[in-house]
Amino acid sequence: MLESMRSPSIPLLKYLRVNSLRETEVQGQLREETNLLPEAGWEAAPEQAQFLGLLVKLSNAKQVLEIGTFTGYSSLVMAMALPNEGHLTTCDMIDDYTNIAQRYWKKAGVENKITLLMGPAVNSLENLVRQKKKSLFDFIFIDANKKDYDTYYEYALKLSKPSGLIALDNMFWGGRVLDQNDSEKSTIALRQLLKKLHRDDRIDFSLLPIDDGLALAVKK
Repeated sequence: MLESMRSPSIPLLKYLRVNSLRETEVQGQLREETNLLPEAGWEAAPEQAQFLGLLVKLSNAKQVLEIGTFTGYSSLVMAMALPNEGHLTTCDMIDDYTNIAQRYWKKAGVENKITLLMGPAVNSLENLVRQKKKSLFDFIFIDANKKDYDTYYEYALKLSKPSGLIALDNMFWGGRVLDQNDSEKSTIALRQLLKKLHRDDRIDFSLLPIDDGLALAVKK
């Protein structure tokens, strides 16, 4: 779905959510609080987050890395999908958002499953590599600064286990990737990355029309 499809006033989206969404009370409360922020819409849509949780289970993931926390909605859903011995590491740099996230992680009883790395994501990812945590993660979700997506993707390949799954959000960028007159850095970066993913022989690849475009890559 393009960004405009997020509105629950759209009948098909209403139908989808009524008939498929299994959002817990805490998840719903976090989404409601997030929707009050000026930046509402940055979080994964609930149906997309539920799909991420399903991917965690389908891939038998025990170690998950998230690049871009915001208020922690997708972190919460993925952490709840992990087995008891599973763990999620997430990166962000804005306390105003992550303070909200931590409240709801605690409320849902998954705070011990989550490690929050504060600071620029590139620095956090480089530190993970330097700490010899190469090939650590089963599943990596990228949803942060779009102009740096290619950098995050390359780190994800370093940090992913063989056959590890990498998911990249917002690949449609609200439809802006179709506008060839749009020369904004994030738009250009996403267009270029999609071309790279399409031909990258290091991965198996698919692009899905879920929410704002979700790319899936499996490391060979």
